[in-house]
Amino acid sequence: MSPLQTVILILLIVFVVGLFTAIGAVRIVQQYERGVVFRLGRVLDGTRGPGLTLIVPIVDRMMKVNLQITTMSVPGQDGITRDNVSVRVDAVVYFRVIDPIKALVNVQNYLYAVSQVAQTSLRAVIGRADLDELLSDRDKLNAELTAIIDTPTEGPWGVRIERVELKDVALPESMKRSMSRQAEAEREHRARVIAAEGEYQAATKLAQAAAAMAADPAALQLRLLQTVVEVAAEKNSTLVMPFPVELLRFLDRATETSRPTAAPAATAPPAAPPTAPSASVLTRPRNAEPN
Repeated sequence: MSPLQTVILILLIVFVVGLFTAIGAVRIVQQYERGVVFRLGRVLDGTRGPGLTLIVPIVDRMMKVNLQITTMSVPGQDGITRDNVSVRVDAVVYFRVIDPIKALVNVQNYLYAVSQVAQTSLRAVIGRADLDELLSDRDKLNAELTAIIDTPTEGPWGVRIERVELKDVALPESMKRSMSRQAEAEREHRARVIAAEGEYQAATKLAQAAAAMAADPAALQLRLLQTVVEVAAEKNSTLVMPFPVELLRFLDRATETSRPTAAPAATAPPAAPPTAPSASVLTRPRNAEPN
């Protein structure tokens, strides 16, 4: 091989090595990522932003960290509430990395670590809450869970908990039946109270109507005639004929006066106060033909 060929071969080898080295030194970081560079095992200050970045081949190693909000489901946790009710609660956690260096250096796997902290915190919150709070006051429990999980994660690990939501509260079947009976009893209680209030208001209005009719006897007669018209409008075999009660009393007194008195006359009973005229009811067979 001639010296010229040797030089060309060496230059070719250098070019290929340089090309592969250049390719290995180029890294692309996405908009939602940050790059953390380790040089000989030691992390460099600062992070690499989105776009094209260069590192020293073989010496540097760059790891990318996703800064997007991550959604993590917390498996259902069995617990006993403060009022001794067994429940099973699951939740969902929303978090994101705010310090990529801490997320890589201070914790081995921040996703698994956040999951474990969320599970233990959820069990702790279940033990301090009542069943009514779990079912009706979830906003308060969500805020409490967010604060509890965020305390050990944001400072040391560089992970911020954005939001925690309780998804489902599973109750035992016996507790569901008890709550159903309680709700039914409460509804029946409210129904009876409303019915009693309605009866009270109706009685009050009837008393006012009676007082108004007592002040004007003609009003009572008009009401009686109206009732007769309403009954006659129905297709039935009942005939209502108004008959004054005072006439019956007059005939009764006339009969007692015409009887022979064998003994001293007894003291006459006190006259009853005038009452409203009654109505005698004559009922004829439904199939009877009028004369």
